[in-house]
Amino acid sequence: MTQSRLIQFIHGLSSRIGQFCAYIVLLMTFVSAINALLRYVGKFLGTNLTSNALVEAQWQLFAASFLLGSAYVLSCDKHVRVDVWYGRQGERGKAWINIAGTLLFLIPFCLFGMWSSWDYVLNSWSRWEVSNSSGGLPLYPIKTLIPVSFFLLLLQGIALLLSSLFSKEES
Repeated sequence: MTQSRLIQFIHGLSSRIGQFCAYIVLLMTFVSAINALLRYVGKFLGTNLTSNALVEAQWQLFAASFLLGSAYVLSCDKHVRVDVWYGRQGERGKAWINIAGTLLFLIPFCLFGMWSSWDYVLNSWSRWEVSNSSGGLPLYPIKTLIPVSFFLLLLQGIALLLSSLFSKEES
């Protein structure tokens, strides 16, 4: 697979995951609305209609959209960046900043994130960890997204690095 095909594949993967995240956000909004509606109706009826599972589903969906969406945000160049120098640079200067930032910060950060979360996730799976809340949801699936998100971000970082190297060569 050539570098340009690899870059296109990674961008396509990030884009599909980003589209999936849009559905996660839509589902999260629906769960949130249902939870609020049940809370107010329950208050009116004098009974509790909500559940811990609904509240946990909300935060787990938010966590999933945040974790899985990070690579997509990087692929769209919408990530957080100190724009003091970057915005004033030409294409070649931007490429150098992307190369340096990816090699010095992004790749080590992703590798550290995958390494440091691995035991945490394995421990959760070994116990089939469930929330301590009454009626709570399993935690091991959402915890699994931590190293997965770092891996996807690493892939997108590699695509950014290759794109920056190619754009620098062409300048």
